[in-house]
Amino acid sequence: MRGKPLLLTVGLVTLLATRGVAQRFAAIDAAIRRGINLGIYPGAVVVVGRADTILYSKGYGRFTWSARSSTPDPVRSLWDLASISKVVATTSAAAVLVDQGLLNLDAPVHAYLPEFVGAGKDQVTVRMLLNHTSGLPPDSPLYRADSPSDALTRLFAVPLERPAGERMKYSDLNAILAGLIVERITGEPLDAFADSVVFGPLGMKATTYNPSVALRSIAVPTARWRGAPVAGVVNDQNARALGGVAGHAGVFSTGLDLARFAQSWLKDSTANDSSAWLAPATIEQFLEHSATSGTRVLGWDTPNPPGEKPSLFGQCATATTIGHTGWTGTELWLDPGQNLFVVLLTNRSYQPRSPWRSFLELSAIRARVADIVREALGLCDGLAIRAETAAAPLKGQ
Repeated sequence: MRGKPLLLTVGLVTLLATRGVAQRFAAIDAAIRRGINLGIYPGAVVVVGRADTILYSKGYGRFTWSARSSTPDPVRSLWDLASISKVVATTSAAAVLVDQGLLNLDAPVHAYLPEFVGAGKDQVTVRMLLNHTSGLPPDSPLYRADSPSDALTRLFAVPLERPAGERMKYSDLNAILAGLIVERITGEPLDAFADSVVFGPLGMKATTYNPSVALRSIAVPTARWRGAPVAGVVNDQNARALGGVAGHAGVFSTGLDLARFAQSWLKDSTANDSSAWLAPATIEQFLEHSATSGTRVLGWDTPNPPGEKPSLFGQCATATTIGHTGWTGTELWLDPGQNLFVVLLTNRSYQPRSPWRSFLELSAIRARVADIVREALGLCDGLAIRAETAAAPLKGQ
């Protein structure tokens, strides 16, 4: 494995922005608190930074709708990342294996998972799993299985919906299979391997699958069960059926740890020496679009093309922006071209007052925060944002 990068620890816990910069970011507070007031989520944290510094870091609201519950903290509070697990663990672990020459992205999936057989499946490659062009359906009720092994049997039996490589359709099953490939190559559980080659080297000390009972007091609840908040247990049913460790969901982390993760990707995408955690050439390979993958690259999502519906990464998102969201209300995006990242973590899945509208409402807040950040740093035309905001107020208002 490549040499471990120097951890960017200086000032990670302390807000580094000057008072002037903090004032420019003050509009973030209004956007996040608006989401709380609209009942989209009870709590949130935001962390903004560059490859070598944290510019803004703050917690908002409460763990639950109770005024007696804790305020989320960017450093200590654990969040169920949901589908951000796809990039933080599975994609990054796969990238390390590519870097080491142990994983061939264009090899058929059945070369690593012989159980993956059926009509057309011999044409599905690892690359197609990572850019969601495999032809698999979005999901399958693996949670109806009697055991983790039974859940895997059900997974391998899911047929393709369309020919492999034909077009992109986002699927949790792709990431679950990619995580299994990591396990077959390494001979280790996904959580152990991700900890040894991603979480550990990048200084993500709080990041884990299956938090211990002792950690549940600092985990932000994502659901209720029989009237009580549920925290520290993965929200995704299929991930629970697989023992809490899966390629598509299951990772818990903090705002600070995700900042460290984003900083490593920002640094290594422009590094020119062997000290990089990942070789720039490997990162470049993972950020390539294919002719049929739409906005998806390997593991990550990118902004919508000009002229299409607004991107959740904001109006001012550049072509070098990559990111991912999670069903529980989480988001991470970074832009190597502008040396910038944003972590926005909420627990939208915890009793939103408008459950089905909360997705659209949170998407609007995500886009607004992204544009606020770029405007504050002089990377976006603020007049255009204000004009758009006035013309099209946040859904659910």
